[in-house]
Amino acid sequence: MAMPEEKMLSIILLSYQSEDRLEWAVELLEEGLKAASIPFEIVIIDDGSTDNSFEVAKKLESEKAFVRAIGLDANYSSPMAQFAGLEVCRGACACPVPDDGQRPVSNIIDMYRSWEKGNAINIAFRENRDDGWLNDLFSAYYYKLMRKFSKIKFPKGGSDGYLIDRSVIDYLTHHASKKNSSPVIELLKLRRPMVFIGYDRPKADHKSRWTFSKKMTLALNTFFASSIFPLRLITWVGLITFLLSLLAIVAIFIGKIFSDNTLFGFPIRGWATLVVLITMFNGMMMLSLGIISEYLWRMYDEVKGSPPYTFKK
Repeated sequence: MAMPEEKMLSIILLSYQSEDRLEWAVELLEEGLKAASIPFEIVIIDDGSTDNSFEVAKKLESEKAFVRAIGLDANYSSPMAQFAGLEVCRGACACPVPDDGQRPVSNIIDMYRSWEKGNAINIAFRENRDDGWLNDLFSAYYYKLMRKFSKIKFPKGGSDGYLIDRSVIDYLTHHASKKNSSPVIELLKLRRPMVFIGYDRPKADHKSRWTFSKKMTLALNTFFASSIFPLRLITWVGLITFLLSLLAIVAIFIGKIFSDNTLFGFPIRGWATLVVLITMFNGMMMLSLGIISEYLWRMYDEVKGSPPYTFKK
């Protein structure tokens, strides 16, 4: 590129099962960024595709000087592919882009212009979306829940896009927690100035590869990585249950002493009460242990030290 490299934007093109649209995505980005006179490279990160996506990426690399093709050994998920792209990109700033055209080039340009003004962290958020009523409803309530109960304050429409400065790229690459997290979570955790830039997300013209299972995994990772509300809830439920049990003990004791084996006029048979109480408390304990285990296994996965992703040789 003729422009100075210190102004270069690294587009991290996230590719998965993309053989039919990868060339189109590269051409769309090339046309828009050249028209805006933005120096750029496109780093295609193939997230373990089982079709010919990586071969198409390598072909584009051989044809276009600004394209690099990087493959991951398996399908590690979009957040891990973003971390991988940030690790290998060369630009003064970087922006991840899905291969489906749902991140308008105009939004990338807006974030780049904001970066040129000195804003190191630029977060793209969805002002409008049309992914079907069920997906839209799930997304709306999920981000509402996150804003209420987590330390991370997501934009109202949610966010999965950003353009960040080299200093922030280096922080995410060398210091941020990658496992069971995402670049957006790690960025929103930072106590640094951020610029939020909205865009209208276009409707996808193909079946999403972002399956319900992947959505749930990301949702749980996001929630448990950014909120201690479940642990606080366990504490409060335990305290309230303990106080109610004390009241129940006092009531039963009074009923035993001052009535003929009845409690406020109700005969006490014994076994039914015990079964109900034991079942209730066992259920509460199992639920509490399940919530605690969600945190513990994430801690265990983090301290094992195994890499969150590996590159193809």
